[in-house]
Amino acid sequence: MAASPPLHDAASLEKAGPGDALPRAVSPQPSVVFDADAEARLRRKIDLHVIPPVALIYIWCFIDRTNIGNARLAGLERDLGLQNYDYNTLLSVFYVSYIIFEIPLTVLCKRVGPGRFLPAACFAFGLLSMCTAFVTSAPDPFGAGIAVRFLLGVAEAPVFPSIGYYLSRWYRKEELTLRLAGYLVCAPLAGAVGGLLASAILTLDSIGMYREWQMIFLVEGIITMGVGIATYFLITDRIGTASWLTPEEKALAEARIVSENPASAVLDKVRASMVLKGIFSQTTIFAGLIFLLNNTTVQGIALFTPTVIRTLFPGRTVVQQQLLSVPPYICGAAAVLLVPYYFMHRPRWISIVGSSCLVVVSYAIFLGTESGSARYAATFLGAVGAFVLGPTVPGWSAVNSANDSQRAGAISSVIALGNCGGLIATWSYLPRHAPNYVPGNALNLACGALIIILTLMLTALLTRENARRKRGDRDYRLESLSPEQEELLAHQHPRFRLRV
Repeated sequence: MAASPPLHDAASLEKAGPGDALPRAVSPQPSVVFDADAEARLRRKIDLHVIPPVALIYIWCFIDRTNIGNARLAGLERDLGLQNYDYNTLLSVFYVSYIIFEIPLTVLCKRVGPGRFLPAACFAFGLLSMCTAFVTSAPDPFGAGIAVRFLLGVAEAPVFPSIGYYLSRWYRKEELTLRLAGYLVCAPLAGAVGGLLASAILTLDSIGMYREWQMIFLVEGIITMGVGIATYFLITDRIGTASWLTPEEKALAEARIVSENPASAVLDKVRASMVLKGIFSQTTIFAGLIFLLNNTTVQGIALFTPTVIRTLFPGRTVVQQQLLSVPPYICGAAAVLLVPYYFMHRPRWISIVGSSCLVVVSYAIFLGTESGSARYAATFLGAVGAFVLGPTVPGWSAVNSANDSQRAGAISSVIALGNCGGLIATWSYLPRHAPNYVPGNALNLACGALIIILTLMLTALLTRENARRKRGDRDYRLESLSPEQEELLAHQHPRFRLRV
């Protein structure tokens, strides 16, 4: 089957800057059919060139965020003189800056272009992670640690939403969740790699004046900076600058994205009104709340799994405890790939509800038994259930956005709300609640249950709205509107179908 004529010529794509609007489509159509074989070849090519660099950035982003948990086992609290809730404060300050700077820096990424912005951010958070090793040299080590963690939050704030926005420039809506999974699998994978790397580092003697926990930050920070430099040469900023695509493939790649958005005939420049529509859409608000609840569990797993395992297996060595934290992450990583793949053409609400049920069961086990073996088994269920929602929930807001700017606003706000959950998680497992951590486990169980309720509510609302649009109940929105004014309707356009 032949493809419809390209909506833009390749030359116009080459000339567009990172934040520029592409020229108006020659003949936008509400429904465009492309050659299936040509699309399949193009997808494989995009997968090969686009996913690996951003996956590499995200794996080290997550390692540098959570390696403080491994450093805690290796003596960080002792050497910094931390008492009471000082460790929780160190964790919290990261999320304060993360939440504040996430949306503005994501918009900056759209203006600058992901090809330059993401490698620069990677180098910055690698440098700051490395600097954590030197806080003992400051007159006030705890204060220096607070400052470094705050700046680390600034550097990492735009990474998750910027990668999501970047992928939305390359993939169609039904393809996006699986590709989000392709890099979000790096979150549980990073937990596994971080645990293995920390275990390897802890088998070494101290290097000069640096203790074991300092070596964790030093080694992992240097590696991350190297990743930032390497990805500067690997990330392709946009379709028009892809030297690995032919002119025909560039036209097809851009046409695929435009064809899905009847409310927008352009891949737009930054428009404040569209960013705000993305932030305040119904799907974004619900998805943000769901992601907040899920991230409370995910970050709790990432930050406190080594601590919880230490209470489950107090007789093991530190290296053995580090290694025991690895298998749950591996299972979570496998689930992050397999579940979105299975649900790529199925309703996503089913996967969200099913995964949340696993979270509920996991923390019910933690609350219902004191058996170390049963609780360790429950960490596998919790990791699988919680990590699966990572690509699914932000992807829900992305596919229900009508244009580039709206997606940037939607994804960044969902993730900003989600990181409020990270802030909550830093206070969910307090020293005085050891070894059973009843409040933290009860909180995570409640989060899983609330996710199920919110998901079912949003599904019902979106289904009802689609039915109204199908009946023509929303056609009045098009009365007396020019094509340019129709574009401003974005996801409220009567022909736009909301995904469940």
